[in-house]
Amino acid sequence: MRWDNLPESDNIEDRRGEEGGGRGGGFGMPMGMGGGGLGIGTIVVLGLIGWALGIDPRILIGGAEMVGGGQQHQAPSQSSQRHTGAPDDQMGKFVSRVLGSTEVQWKEVFAKDGKTYRAPVLVLYNEVTTQPCGGQAQAAMGPFYCPADKKIYLDTSFFREIERRFKGCDAGSKSCQFAQAYVIAHEVGHHVQNMLGILPKVQEMQQGMSKVEANQLQVRVELQADCFAGVWANKSDQKWNLIEPGDVEAAMRTAAAIGDDKLQMQSRGRVVPDSFTHGSSAQRQRWFDIGLKQGSVAACNTFRAANL
Repeated sequence: MRWDNLPESDNIEDRRGEEGGGRGGGFGMPMGMGGGGLGIGTIVVLGLIGWALGIDPRILIGGAEMVGGGQQHQAPSQSSQRHTGAPDDQMGKFVSRVLGSTEVQWKEVFAKDGKTYRAPVLVLYNEVTTQPCGGQAQAAMGPFYCPADKKIYLDTSFFREIERRFKGCDAGSKSCQFAQAYVIAHEVGHHVQNMLGILPKVQEMQQGMSKVEANQLQVRVELQADCFAGVWANKSDQKWNLIEPGDVEAAMRTAAAIGDDKLQMQSRGRVVPDSFTHGSSAQRQRWFDIGLKQGSVAACNTFRAANL
């Protein structure tokens, strides 16, 4: 992945020096989605993911309970004193440039439709930090987007999980960077959904659904974010010659590695489709590929797709 020429973003809130605790890795959905507590399907999925990743499942379940209607905690006033800017370290620069490239691309896409794109802030943190979507952000939750403050939360230890636990790319290879960029672009995709009014509409629809129906709708949300990540890759490659040999394969391997079916099969030896929240490996690969090849937001309408 050629990222040295990507534009830097100043919308990075670096909390990595703040005190925290806890460890893990996952790939979170937009927090604040769904509601009304946890159904048994969600608990099963979170438990399976925990076992698959070697994380205490109680950490994941506890985090999801905070999202799904448990006790809500607002971030302390300290958050208002934090500043944004482009970090100086190598990892910080990489994240800043990937985020900067998403800002350029989505501003252009929105402008062509007569709309204004307001970029999200990306919070870098170690282990634990506060966030207003419920309780604390924890590394065990994986990267996620919080619609309440329009921020993406990322503990970059998840990038190591892509290599070591998920085997999404060959450890230490340059192509791993593109897999990491895919993760960031996926979360930015959730912000795009929020800007387009998709997330609020989905959350409203989920209130009157059964857990199975809500999960099925959530899968469409996640697959669209995968497709939006593909749109970013398409347009960034055209503008900056971003993609190198092996990059797309690494992103595809990562998408496959975090499919619900693969995680469930690895952990329990069986698959429970009704409990899917992110889509199968094949579905995640397919929708990223659609966005990558077509480079069109219109092509990413997972909500009208008869075949995911």
